Amino acid sequence: MSAFSKLNPQKKALIYMFLAMFFFTGMSIFIRKSSEQLHIMEVIFLRNLLACIIIIPILGSSGLHNFKMREPKLFFFRAIVGSIGMIAGFIAFTLIPLAQATAISFTTPIFVTIGAALVLGEVIKLRRIIAIIIGFLGMLIIVQPGSGALSVGVSLAFISAVAHSGNGLLVKKMTAKESANAIVAWMVILIVPITIIPAILVWEWPGPETWIYLWLLAIFGTLGHLCFTRAFALAEITSLQPLEFIKLPMTALVAWLIFSEVPGYWTWIGGIVIFSSTIYITQREAKLNRSTVSSTNILGPK
Repeated sequence: MSAFSKLNPQKKALIYMFLAMFFFTGMSIFIRKSSEQLHIMEVIFLRNLLACIIIIPILGSSGLHNFKMREPKLFFFRAIVGSIGMIAGFIAFTLIPLAQATAISFTTPIFVTIGAALVLGEVIKLRRIIAIIIGFLGMLIIVQPGSGALSVGVSLAFISAVAHSGNGLLVKKMTAKESANAIVAWMVILIVPITIIPAILVWEWPGPETWIYLWLLAIFGTLGHLCFTRAFALAEITSLQPLEFIKLPMTALVAWLIFSEVPGYWTWIGGIVIFSSTIYITQREAKLNRSTVSSTNILGPK
């Protein structure tokens, strides 16, 4: 028996979460390196095509019945929203410092909370409203709108965060009926035909070095999502959420070593403010969910 298998579920989850942040950091680096030769639309197409080659055999080993779509329209709609988020996010990684793009990505839970209220009709109480306002203040600290026009890269990073929040809401709805394998696999499968025509229009055969970056991008992206999913299957989201902030210093360090990027102190301050608000929102969500479960257990099934 390995040392890892002897660990309790919480420690295993922390290790998986740390690995997920490592792989996601590597993903941002390989996006930037791949785009040095190829158009970003080709990078996105090949990232998903190669991910299909990696992930379908892994997930298919559990049986083809797990790939069944019970509500196909949700899968297609999620693929469109996911494509928007991926395209905006990938382009942002090529236009602004990686640490800044990472800090802005912390706003996703804030947009999820707003979307849940607007789309799902969930009630947002005063404390969560205050947390959302604080999160937006963090966004303003990073962007500093008074210092000049909002850059294209920053705008795309925010569009990516909004799209990923919509993606999260769709997944939340889909998990009631769909298998996790189907949700993960069909995302990359459906993005391939969505992005193939834009990729063909700008097509250029990757060189040997770029092929290495593309394969690493697909591998790191796949492993990151698998580790992320495994972590949340083993522990509560509230205990793991703080580890997501590791992605900011990790990205800043690697971007400094490889691209000589040094993030400004406003990026750090804004990132901390945003992340603090998302931690609070996540903890409140978990507490409310536990209260709902407790009430259901007391009252019994209706």
